[in-house]
Amino acid sequence: MDATLKWIGGTTLAVVLALGALIFGGGLIAESATADDTDAAAATVAAEQVRIDPRPAIQAKIAADAERRAAERFTIKRVLPIEGPMKYGEWHWDTEGVPQDGKLVVTVDLEARVVSVFREGYEIGAAVAMLGTDSHPTPVGNFPILTKERHNVSEKYGNAPMPWTLRLTWDGIAIHGGNVVENGYASHGCIAVPDPFADKLFDAARTGDLVVITRGQRIGMGDSLL
Repeated sequence: MDATLKWIGGTTLAVVLALGALIFGGGLIAESATADDTDAAAATVAAEQVRIDPRPAIQAKIAADAERRAAERFTIKRVLPIEGPMKYGEWHWDTEGVPQDGKLVVTVDLEARVVSVFREGYEIGAAVAMLGTDSHPTPVGNFPILTKERHNVSEKYGNAPMPWTLRLTWDGIAIHGGNVVENGYASHGCIAVPDPFADKLFDAARTGDLVVITRGQRIGMGDSLL
């Protein structure tokens, strides 16, 4: 693969109980609630509360942070010297000479079926990915990593193992390992990568890091990412 030009992989519902005032035949009779009554009422309130879904707030915060990070453009300083087209199951990882801390961006190119990982503009990882189909497509766009789930399983697809999950959407799109990344296989829209690569990416990534999914976008040395 040309080192100077490559495909980038790249909800409480408040319940109010009126206690102590009961109406009988039009007359108002005051009653004092006993301790047992109070305890029972409290238990009823607790049992009937509707749990707040925290995900929209979490996503809003993470998305805002990702938008800020996306505005901090950086230039491609290095691409991995990979010879020839990558094959299914192939992956590369090299952090030598790269800053240990810094902005991390993951790119996914649906046309090339390649995932690339950049830190501070240096490509540190690349792998061939298994993607979705026409009926279950992998979406295009910018997605912040919402959660990291080391031992995740898919409730949607029969508890299928999805280790090293980096969740991109709440409806199931993620980067993860646990699948056979071979020609002829496909996902339900997720980005499945070889387990060793998924492990390394999971350790390197943080919530809020940006994943950019494109189709057929090329970049080269010195080009600005995002």
